[in-house]
Amino acid sequence: MITLILRSIIIYCIVLVAIRLMGKRQIGDMQPFELVATLIIADLACIPMSDVSIPIVFGIVPLLSLIIIHYFFTFLNRKSVYFRTFLNGKPVIIIDENGIDYKALKKLNMTLNDLNEGLRACNCFNIADVAYAIVETNGNISVLLKSLASPATNEDLKISKEENSLNVILVNDGKIMKENLICLNLTEKFINKILKEQKTKSISDILIFSINQNGEIYYQEKNKPCKSIFKKEKI
Repeated sequence: MITLILRSIIIYCIVLVAIRLMGKRQIGDMQPFELVATLIIADLACIPMSDVSIPIVFGIVPLLSLIIIHYFFTFLNRKSVYFRTFLNGKPVIIIDENGIDYKALKKLNMTLNDLNEGLRACNCFNIADVAYAIVETNGNISVLLKSLASPATNEDLKISKEENSLNVILVNDGKIMKENLICLNLTEKFINKILKEQKTKSISDILIFSINQNGEIYYQEKNKPCKSIFKKEKI
């Protein structure tokens, strides 16, 4: 039993390293070679974990080989346009100014149902509103709406607004994110000051505390609704 547990831990760690090296992608966002590698890794990991009669090295060597091959392919994918095209293919325009490109659909082995489903996933429920639709190399569909069907922007309406800025989390589930404090040139005194103003007893009581460059703070205690979103001076 101990042997089986140790084998499982070793294989798990190797698979974890392999998946981390592949980057943080969801299955639907993977390129073909990444998806193939993921499927093979899952299959290879199961064999030495479940069958103790197979030497664990027979599982480790193929996994490490696959990691090296994937890293090599990823390197070539970044460096060579021709290799990237060969490995991943090219985006395909399936809707243009002339409407649906039936030949392109057949080439991609897509049906009209697949196309309509992809358009609905892009919040487009009327194919007549589409100026261009492109099937990306990972299989996702990108849509450019016609100008009359596109939502009005602040520029169209001549409305001036402050630029959006990224929210930075300073407290996550009761833990201070010290690296984020340093990035914003803030200290724990700033957080303690807000806690005192909000009558919060301890940092451990905070679920989330985030701030953006415009000075907007999102603050919420555990098991309580958001107290407020208020402003301070810009940071």
